[in-house]
Amino acid sequence: MNHDKNVLILGANSDVAKQCILQYIEKGFYVMAASRNTVSLESFVKEHHLETSKVKILYFDAEDFNSHQQFYDELPVKPHIAVYAAGFLVDNSTALQDFKGAKQMMLVNYMGGVSILNIVAMDESNRNLERIIGLSSLSGVRGRKSNFIYGSTKAAFTQYLAGLRQELSDRKIIVNALVIGYIRTKINEGLQLNESLIMEPDYVAQFIVNAGKSFTIVPNFKWKIIYCILKILPESLVAKLP
Repeated sequence: MNHDKNVLILGANSDVAKQCILQYIEKGFYVMAASRNTVSLESFVKEHHLETSKVKILYFDAEDFNSHQQFYDELPVKPHIAVYAAGFLVDNSTALQDFKGAKQMMLVNYMGGVSILNIVAMDESNRNLERIIGLSSLSGVRGRKSNFIYGSTKAAFTQYLAGLRQELSDRKIIVNALVIGYIRTKINEGLQLNESLIMEPDYVAQFIVNAGKSFTIVPNFKWKIIYCILKILPESLVAKLP
């Protein structure tokens, strides 16, 4: 492998993750793009005329915990950077009435991330590992009646990443949590969202690919303001939010 750096993107079929593939390649990375939907990734690679020497498509199922160790062991090369971008969303009313949807959000958004990232993080034989990035959400900052089940999975994932950052600090491995607002992606199709707050996938990807040392990264100044307000808002006012 002639590339200086390697990145493993888990849940690589999301719109943001696909933009990360392009931007990491642009920076000279060898990209391992892992997803259940390998057909979609193969089409994406062909559409963008990406060289097979620069990207490797792998099958990864976030919900199949028993497969995660073998998946990691069989990687063509161990990563310098691991990005967990897998996500699943059903609306709150559906999740309240049908636990199947709630459970799948928990499995994909939180448990799958913990399972595979524990394996990545605890491999001390991988001297290359320098960064782990998890994609979280502003929905996880405070519990709100419109999306608290989805938000709870993101809150749990953020807290996991915070602890993992402390665990890995002695090894000088950086852990980042991308706390993201609305993005123009397929997961948000059909939702009534404030157009002025919607970010494009390539814009968000820039913050992932160029992540620094800070733990919490909130793309877009408008969302940074919202994030800060949510953190300090009294419970009585949070209860009035949609």
